[in-house]
Amino acid sequence: MRPPTDAGPPPTDARPELAVLVGLQASGKSTFRSRRFAGTHTVVGKDLFPRSARNKQRRQMRLIEEALERGRSVVVDNTNPSPLEWAPLIAVGRAHGARVVAYWFPPDVPNALARNAARQGRERVPDVGFFDTLRRLRRPRRADGFDEVRQVRLDGRGGFDVRPDDDP
Repeated sequence: MRPPTDAGPPPTDARPELAVLVGLQASGKSTFRSRRFAGTHTVVGKDLFPRSARNKQRRQMRLIEEALERGRSVVVDNTNPSPLEWAPLIAVGRAHGARVVAYWFPPDVPNALARNAARQGRERVPDVGFFDTLRRLRRPRRADGFDEVRQVRLDGRGGFDVRPDDDP
């Protein structure tokens, strides 16, 4: 059994990383992103755009491309629940020679619902949206085109347990 850790192994090459967070709302993705990737990755996520912003997908893809073209690593902080969302991300990462890594947050529905219910204002996702994401949520695999899949769980002490996700 591997020891838990917040810090993954150092990259084995100098290519930029395209980190794709995959999980339910209120699963800890944004907290993990701020702790793990602060200062090392350009942060892109549709929730970071104004609510009234148009063409969020096109805007997101443009920001990812611009960062990768400059050799910067990128973290995509969305739910990214299925290949429909992550396939274009993998494609743009491949086109720019990036290492594409999925960070998989396995669903913990009762706790995610409780954390979501405690949110205020725009941060709280309506239950219908939460359950729609749950319905579409699929575990990412290397066979989907990722160079690596890492599993991320809350460790119960305010941190995260990050491990390689061995495909069953």
